[in-house]
Amino acid sequence: MATQPSVQTVSTSADKAKLAGAALLVVGAVAAFYALGKQDLWLRVAALLAVLAVAVAVFFSSEWGRQLIGFGRESVREVKKVVWPTRKEALQMTGYVMAFVFVMALFMFLADKTLEWVLYDLILGWKR
Repeated sequence: MATQPSVQTVSTSADKAKLAGAALLVVGAVAAFYALGKQDLWLRVAALLAVLAVAVAVFFSSEWGRQLIGFGRESVREVKKVVWPTRKEALQMTGYVMAFVFVMALFMFLADKTLEWVLYDLILGWKR
């Protein structure tokens, strides 16, 4: 019985510094947006987007960012493996589901009205 060696990602201090820097850049971007309150809106938005772009670049240069990119690539690869139903199959299954829901709603209605009739009219004798 062979055991798989556990893989552990070591977070270096450089990666932690990159994440902290990215977080500080996001906070700085929001602060710059409000600090430039007397400027035109387009300048404020441009400054916000520029600093956010730098923050995203710093994040993606860290180990967490590289893992996120790898996860995205693996997800796309897995989605390509999925066998999607044809339009006819999808409509047919949707019809089955709607018919089942209708039958169950009718059953629940009839069961409710039957129990109401048995309890209120036959057992308790309450006439409406």
